[in-house]
Amino acid sequence: MLRSFEMAGTAQGQRGMLARGEVRSRLALAVALTALFMGVEVAGGILTSSLALIADAGHMATDVAALSFSLFAFWMAARPAPPERTFGYYRVEILAALGNGIGLFLLVAYVVWEAVARMADPPDVRAGPMLAVAAMGLGVNLTVGALLAGERSRNLNVRGAFLHVAGDALGSIGVIVAAAVILAMGTAVVDPIISMVIAGLIMIGAVRLVWETVDVLLETTPRHLDLAALTQALQGLPGVNSVHDVHVWTVTSGFVAMSAHVSVAGGPEHDEVLIRGQELLKERFGIDHATLQLETPELEELLPDGCLPGSTCALVHGGRHMETAAAQSQTSS
Repeated sequence: MLRSFEMAGTAQGQRGMLARGEVRSRLALAVALTALFMGVEVAGGILTSSLALIADAGHMATDVAALSFSLFAFWMAARPAPPERTFGYYRVEILAALGNGIGLFLLVAYVVWEAVARMADPPDVRAGPMLAVAAMGLGVNLTVGALLAGERSRNLNVRGAFLHVAGDALGSIGVIVAAAVILAMGTAVVDPIISMVIAGLIMIGAVRLVWETVDVLLETTPRHLDLAALTQALQGLPGVNSVHDVHVWTVTSGFVAMSAHVSVAGGPEHDEVLIRGQELLKERFGIDHATLQLETPELEELLPDGCLPGSTCALVHGGRHMETAAAQSQTSS
């Protein structure tokens, strides 16, 4: 006898949708604030002849693009799942995070290239207005960062947008320091030096972001889960003989899915094993979306190697069987 069971955690899903709606509102406000001040920085850079301010406005332009991309990804993820995309559009958020990470790499390359050029030929700037505009820009960056900070640890898409804003805030700080030094000492070489330091800090965050998004796209076991402990916990349930073909992956930030084959003893307690298994996965490991396939000894006797045809388990055991047969053939010859 074979039974499959899936539990979706409806209440938590509804809370997640409410949280996503709030994040979308914050992202929309962040886009509006950033786009508005980007125009102010462009005007300030032209009026003060400050290449640093114009460059920082360019950073803000990437922020607007990144925030807009993240907002679009949230909108896509909220769309109903069509038959050909059974998990819906959740992965668009991960693609947005990856795009933001790549954008950060490009931003770092631009900052380094521009810093090298400025070290060779430091520009003359009006440091006073430059300082004032950069200070206002920092205020906008901090406001936008505060809007996104609460969600950055739970959502890779938001983290990518947050890192863009954080990078721009560091850029504003660099412009402020450079303006202050120019006012005090009359030297502009400090500007490219600070820019190089800022680029290094941005690169660290970009590498971490891209690494985590690639892990999700490769369906790597989530870092916070111990697969061996999870399997052992399922095997410890009453009525369970063994657990195999276990897969745990992240669909999108905060949405972990899992499937496993569970070999059970014969008897009428299958439903209890199913319920206890789902409760264990939810309460101890935080997995709401799980599919447990129960397999009885009678079923396993009917199947080669105890695996259903076409399953990963069958493919693995089939491959091992072929390797064994080939080795025996070579030995006999």
